[in-house]
Amino acid sequence: MNWGGPGLVIAIIAITTIGWIANNWIRTKHGYPPSDDWGNSMNWGGGHKQDPASERKVELLSSENERLTGQVFRLEERIAVLERIATDPAERTAREIEALRHR
Repeated sequence: MNWGGPGLVIAIIAITTIGWIANNWIRTKHGYPPSDDWGNSMNWGGGHKQDPASERKVELLSSENERLTGQVFRLEERIAVLERIATDPAERTAREIEALRHR
């Protein structure tokens, strides 16, 4: 095959076209919008609309994220108290415990 003629140009066009098609097939298979020749996402039909099931899933994940964030905050506070107890002198800790008992 003579690579100096139009065969090289046709081969390059064919390879890039097949690569673009494979890329968009993989993107759409995983739920992403297809891309144009420059890698920008294409939103056909005026905008990207999600189905109600995925919107509900996002809402559930957001609420779970808020719950877990609060839980992590509370655990960090408890760890800080435990670290303070572990590093404070025993005499001071005993005084604080006695003060709490007398409340």
